[in-house]
Amino acid sequence: MRHGKKINHLGRKTAHRKSMLANMACSLIEHKRINTTTAKAKALKQFVEPLITKSKNDTTQNRRIVFSRLRQKEAVAELFRDVSAKIADRPGGYTRVIRLGNRLGDNADMAMIELVDYNETYNSGKKKKSSTRRRKKSTTPKVEDVQIESSEAVVSEDNNPIVESTKSVEASIETTNETEEVAENSETPTENVDAKPQEDDSPAEKPESSEEK
Repeated sequence: MRHGKKINHLGRKTAHRKSMLANMACSLIEHKRINTTTAKAKALKQFVEPLITKSKNDTTQNRRIVFSRLRQKEAVAELFRDVSAKIADRPGGYTRVIRLGNRLGDNADMAMIELVDYNETYNSGKKKKSSTRRRKKSTTPKVEDVQIESSEAVVSEDNNPIVESTKSVEASIETTNETEEVAENSETPTENVDAKPQEDDSPAEKPESSEEK
């Protein structure tokens, strides 16, 4: 029974198993994919992914921890310099295990383990889809924008007759004012003419009153 057997010992002692996984992890970081048995690939996946997560935060402490597991300066430098930048946006799941069938001779189950972001055949289709979606979003206008533009156009059309009507009312008021002024000017000379004969009549009346006296 395998109760509590969480680690696959791979038929090796602890020191041998750690050295083997460290060498396989260094080969994976250098070549980005390696072929091995399915059991070793699964064990390597559990071994290397926490180290890749450590590489996202480039500090001296993290470099020391990773170096204590990998034991190669070149692999640590490439992991923190190149691989960390490539997988910066990926929240886990940095490796992929693909089964290749059985090996000739001992009929062992073989598999290929690779870094996900370095597979050009799988990532090429995904990049095209994302680019086309972005273009569609940028070119197609939103329904809300179209409705706002149409409402603005309706408001502007409704406001034009109001402005014209106000202009016509102002013009009519100005014409009425002008006519009133003209009428007032025409009435003032008539009043003066009527006033003159009244002034002429007053001296005529004065001599009559003197004669009566």
